[in-house]
Amino acid sequence: MRRYETIFIVRPSAGDEEINRIIETTRQIILDEKGTIIELNKWGMKKLAYPIKKEHLGFYVFFDFAGTPAAVAEIERKFRIDDMVLKYMTIKTAESIKEDEIEQAVAAAEQKLTAPTDDQETDGADIDDSVEIETEEETDED
Repeated sequence: MRRYETIFIVRPSAGDEEINRIIETTRQIILDEKGTIIELNKWGMKKLAYPIKKEHLGFYVFFDFAGTPAAVAEIERKFRIDDMVLKYMTIKTAESIKEDEIEQAVAAAEQKLTAPTDDQETDGADIDDSVEIETEEETDED
């Protein structure tokens, strides 16, 4: 098995059902080839850096998975056929990955999802109010 990351952009006109269909098809291809999905993230609707097929927005989806080159070939074949997929890119992040490394990566991805981020509010218990800010005062030396 090898470790891959795939990012693809779906047309903004695609509804939730269409996006979920593409994600499920991709997920099924990976699983049919005896692969494992490490992480799946729907990044949501974002503005494109440049127009792609006359679209200025796109729905981004990220897959991190362990799989075979055959799975990647099939996923990319499906993306080429599907008019809803604007762009896609797959990169190989590891030449080989063992079963225990896959389990560790899945656990790390799940932990990352449950860990609080900077955007989430805190209850104030871990904020240190004792920090003083020193400023330099101007002195008049002639």
